[in-house]
Amino acid sequence: MCAAERDDPGGVTAARLTALLCAFAPGDECLGASELARRTGLPKSSVHRLLGHLVTHGLLERDGGAVRLGLKLFEIGQLAVRGRGLVDAARPYLADLREATRNTVHLAVLEGTEVVYLDIVRGPDAPALPSRIGGRFPAHATAVGKAILAHSPGSQLEAVISAGLPRVGPRTLTAPGLLRRQLTRVCEEGVAYDREESGAGVVCVASPVLDGSGRARAAVSISGWSNRVRAERVAPAVRTTALTLSRTLP
Repeated sequence: MCAAERDDPGGVTAARLTALLCAFAPGDECLGASELARRTGLPKSSVHRLLGHLVTHGLLERDGGAVRLGLKLFEIGQLAVRGRGLVDAARPYLADLREATRNTVHLAVLEGTEVVYLDIVRGPDAPALPSRIGGRFPAHATAVGKAILAHSPGSQLEAVISAGLPRVGPRTLTAPGLLRRQLTRVCEEGVAYDREESGAGVVCVASPVLDGSGRARAAVSISGWSNRVRAERVAPAVRTTALTLSRTLP
C-alpha cells in the first residue's frame, strides 16, 4: 500500500472533495465555508483545508470570503465523451425542430433513474422551464425519460419503479402499473407524452434516438404551453427528428 493510501484509507479525502463540489446547486453563485460545512456535514476546519486544494487546482475560485465553481470544471466537462459526439451531431436537427415549432427542444440521456439534459435550444414561444444543460429530472415524470425507458432493458424500468415514483407535477404518473402500460404504448408508437406531469401548464412530446439494436441512446423532445401546443400535431416532427438523428449516428 502506498503512503497516500495509508494516510487516506477508503478514499475519504476524495469523497469529501466530491461532496464539496456536489454541494453546489442550480442558482448558487458563491458559497461560504460555513454553508458548505452545513450542506456536507463536514467539520468547518476540514472544509477550509479542502477548499484550499480545490482553489489551487482551479476547480474552485475565490470570491471574497466565498468560493464559486472554477473554469477548470467547465473544461473537464467539455472533455466528457459520453454525450459529446451526440450533442454535436444533434445540434442542427434540434435547431431545425425549434424553428419549426417555436418551442423549446431538449436532448437528454438516462442516468440511473433520472434524465440528464445534454442540450437545450429554447424557443421564443415556450414557457420558462426549470431544465438546464447538465440538469437532472426524474425519468418517470418526463417525456424524454419515458421515451428512453420504453426502449431500454427492463432492468432500468425496474430500477426506476423500485426507487419510487414521486409526484413532480399535477399529473405525474405515480402508479407502476399505469407507467408500464404507457411505456408499452410508447414502444409501439415511438412517441412519449408529458401532459403536466413535470410541471403545471406544460406539455412535452419526445421520441427516442435508437442505436442499431433498437435500444435508446437518448431522446429528443419539444416542450410548450399545454393550451398552445397540440401534442399530436407536433409529434410527427419530433419523431422525424429522432429517426433522422438515429440514422446519422454510428
